[in-house]
Amino acid sequence: MNFLDKPVVDVFLYALITAVATGLGALPFFFLKKLTRTWLGISNGIAAGLMLAASFGLIYEGLNYDLWMTIGGIIGGLVFIALSQKLLDQHNDISIARLSQADATKILLILGVMTLHSFTEGVSVGVSFSGSLDLGLFITTAIAIHNIPEGLAISLVMVPRGTSPFKAMLWSIFSSLPQPLMAVPAFLFVEVFRAYLPAGLGFAGGAMIWMVFAELVPDAIEDAHPRTVAITVTISVALMVLFQELIG
Repeated sequence: MNFLDKPVVDVFLYALITAVATGLGALPFFFLKKLTRTWLGISNGIAAGLMLAASFGLIYEGLNYDLWMTIGGIIGGLVFIALSQKLLDQHNDISIARLSQADATKILLILGVMTLHSFTEGVSVGVSFSGSLDLGLFITTAIAIHNIPEGLAISLVMVPRGTSPFKAMLWSIFSSLPQPLMAVPAFLFVEVFRAYLPAGLGFAGGAMIWMVFAELVPDAIEDAHPRTVAITVTISVALMVLFQELIG
């Protein structure tokens, strides 16, 4: 039985693999036991660099489709995530794994941003399989590898704040579950989803940029020297860009 015999099932399973790959980003934390406040600052800096590079990768990908839809998506992502934070700040009963209100809000925001990003990746998987099996496998492999540092970014925020590595792994996978859920309808209704893909890419990119500068960088500077944070963010951006080019 080949791909053409059960394409919808295969698209779902391939996209599910990309989601599971996100959990691999938590693996280093199974071996790191002692995390100081300086490490918390550095980890926020690394997460900021990874997300910043990923956000511009999304935006430039969107520009390949449509300029104004991508720009509109960026503004939409900014407004959405800023309003989401304002709404979360009004609730004092938010709790994740017995974390403080501030830490729980921060984790909810980064999980929300990464989950939004996963919707666009799921659409990309489905659209690519509508072209050919080879193209679909290439895009799926690239996204699966790309998801590993995204899982690392999530874990870098969660684990230093008290979440266990195993739970961070599960949350990372959870953030990517929209990929298999969106891949199938995008595969079946490719023209509709392709038309709105640039707006989705811009939306995710705008939300991630806001998260970097409103939450991660200020927190990093609280726990580590600003010069250390700047170096960490810059090196993380460089490594993420290199990583994206190598798998592109």
